[in-house]
Order: sequence, then C-alpha cells, then structure tokens
Amino acid sequence: MLASNISEDRLPATLFLTGIPGLEWAHVWIAIPFCAMYLVALAGNATLILVIVTDSALHAPMYLFLGLLSLTDLTLSSTTVPKMLAILWFQAGEISFDGCLAQMFCVHSIYALESSVLLAMAFDRYVAICNPLRYTTILNHAVIGRIGLVGIFRSIAVVSPFIFLLRRLPYCQHHVMAHTYCEHMGIARLACANITVNIVYGLTVALLAVGLDSVLIAVSYGFILHAVFRLPSQDARRKALSTCGSHLGVILVFYIPAFFSFLTHRFGQHRVPRHVHIFLANLYVLVPPVLNPIIYGARTKEIRSRLPRLPHLWKVSV
Repeated sequence: MLASNISEDRLPATLFLTGIPGLEWAHVWIAIPFCAMYLVALAGNATLILVIVTDSALHAPMYLFLGLLSLTDLTLSSTTVPKMLAILWFQAGEISFDGCLAQMFCVHSIYALESSVLLAMAFDRYVAICNPLRYTTILNHAVIGRIGLVGIFRSIAVVSPFIFLLRRLPYCQHHVMAHTYCEHMGIARLACANITVNIVYGLTVALLAVGLDSVLIAVSYGFILHAVFRLPSQDARRKALSTCGSHLGVILVFYIPAFFSFLTHRFGQHRVPRHVHIFLANLYVLVPPVLNPIIYGARTKEIRSRLPRLPHLWKVSV
C-alpha cells in the first residue's frame, strides 16, 4: 500500500502545455490557419463519410476503406486541435496527468490505426488490379470488418504499454511541457530518470508497426505497377494508375511529415530547433485530414459526381 502511494506521489497532478516554444508572440496568428485547416478537415471528411454512407453504390471495398480513413482523420484532428487552439489563443495549457496520458494514447493509437487502413487500401488496390475476377469474393464485407477489427486491436495493443512505461517514471515536480498536445516522448522527457526503455520501445513500435506497414505498402505497389504495365490497353493502364495515384498521394501526405517528426524528435534534438519540431508535429495531425478528402474528392470521379447530389441522397436515406 505504501509503495503504491509513493508511486502515485511521483506523478504530477497536472501538466502545463506551453505551445510552440520561441514563437509565443505569434501564437494568436498561428492559430488562425490551424483553425481554418481544422474546419476544412471537419467539413471535408464529414462530407466524404456522408457521401459513402448514403449512396449504396459506394459500398464497395475501396470506398468503405476510404470512409474508415476519413473517420480516423476526424478523430485524430479532434483529439488534438481543440486543445491546441485553446493553448494558442487563451494560454489554457493546463491538463491533468491522466488526461494527458489519455490524449497521448488516442493520438498514437489512432495514428497506428490510420497506418493499418492505408495498408488495407494498398491491399485493396492489389486485389482489384492483380486479381480483379475475385475482387468482391476476397474483399467482402465480412473480411473488411475483420480487417478493421484487427487494425483496432493492433493499435491498442502496441500503444497501451506507453501508459505503463510513463506511469513508472518519477517526474520530480517537472510539469511544464513545450508542446501543444501530449505525446509519448514529450511526456517521457519530463522524467528525472533514465528513459532508455521508453526510447527503445517507442522506436520498436515505430519500426514494427508504421515502418512495417510502409514496407508492405511499397511491396504491394511493386506488384501493382508490374501488373499495370502488363495491361494491353493504354486506357486501362491510365485508369489504374489514376486510381492508385490518389492512394499514393494520401500515403505520402501521411508518412512523410510523421517520419520527419519522429526522426527529428529522437535523433535531431540538437540539430533541429525545438519550435520547428513542434510546428511540424502540429502539421502532421492537421495536413493529412485536410488533404485526404481533397485528393480523393478531386481525383475520384465516382465521389466527385455525387457531391452535388448529397442533399438529395441525405433526404432519401432519412
């Protein structure tokens, strides 16, 4: 019992998020484009979900995965941006330690889930192009549901240890964190103890979860491109490449900012200014949710053609 109380006493009751260090004078102005991007993300992803849900013709695997991607984007941005704006506009940086852990868990688990969705979308394109005759048989609704459940289970399983790794550390009254939202290494660096285990486990999760997903996506696209360039019709090749182009754009928007933020956080602490790292960390929870619906809405004919009919489809579904 005594050991338990001592362990709890080592944890701060609250943490204080200071925003973007070195740019405090510009917080009010930085928040304006962040707020605009968040509103665009909300509108774009909600519209995509409504179009897919209300039109039965879009209940094919490709669009169901896209709807799941939009849902994860909405959740990721809504988990971080409202608090981010409160910090930048009103200096409302106080957050309970347990609340900070909850936000950290949501950010990392949703990010891992989104990586799983992108991998599933790459598999969808692989089956559609390399094995089109069995497409609906292989990717039926039951299989899609199991893929979603596996992605959720994996993200929770790999991120949950972060909570226990952070709660075991002493913080020696350190409670001020230079960030706009809570993430694993930002919290761990407040500790007054060795955090090697946190660093190693965080790197392992990044390499075996997100890193492995990106490798598998690259392999699947190797097979896809090999199959596409063997198609006899130039029109068929162009259509296949156009469909894959949207997905590749989403993949690049998702992985490039995240990997840059991850690598600078662990290996570029003294080379990359802190305000640059924090600013990029904010962008990687904002840019993909903003651009994903724009990329798919602009490049996917089936979705673009249904946008003007959305009010009618909504009335019919209701």
